[in-house]
Amino acid sequence: MMMSRLFAAALAALALIVPAAATDAELARIARASGTPDIPGLKMVWLAPWGDVRSARPWRNVIVHQTEGPAGSARGGAQAQAKNPTRRGVTVWVETDGTVYWAVAENLVPTHGDGANRNDNKYIDNRPTYRQVVRDNSIGVEFAGNYPDVAAGPTEAQVAAWKILVKVLRARYDIPLDHGYAHNWIDYKDARYCEGCWLATLARVWGE
Repeated sequence: MMMSRLFAAALAALALIVPAAATDAELARIARASGTPDIPGLKMVWLAPWGDVRSARPWRNVIVHQTEGPAGSARGGAQAQAKNPTRRGVTVWVETDGTVYWAVAENLVPTHGDGANRNDNKYIDNRPTYRQVVRDNSIGVEFAGNYPDVAAGPTEAQVAAWKILVKVLRARYDIPLDHGYAHNWIDYKDARYCEGCWLATLARVWGE
């Protein structure tokens, strides 16, 4: 029931999202680059450049997180992550204005997720995720701004950035469409809201 409501809401929102500035083919080409490429439609801040994608971690999943921080906190979180890459946090941070901070080199693993401890099938079938979608094989993306209301959704700018960013991540690391997960889908989290669910649902709808 929860998933059906999320999909219905996602479909209703599609008309509100500005189309990506680059074609899928262009994004796929850029996504295999090294260095600090310009990605059409995204304002990127590179705290760690891309290397040779063949030397990156074999990321097989994307985990969508939301941090209980105010608007403007993604910058500080990303900078702290860049100084200590394996601390609690993620590789990619997204500010409320849509700015994307790439904070960690692709061969390093930040501490994120809780070991894929969810197995109640509340949001998705957890048989393929339980104890399997973990930090070592999953790249994390953190969306800032759900403070003081933890149930507040992402901003329009974050959604627009995510529409492009998720395509880039999938193209760069050959991540299947159904391997994008909300943190709440795979771990037991704060019961007050569903962390990452709206964004993860949108990503799956866009990819169909």
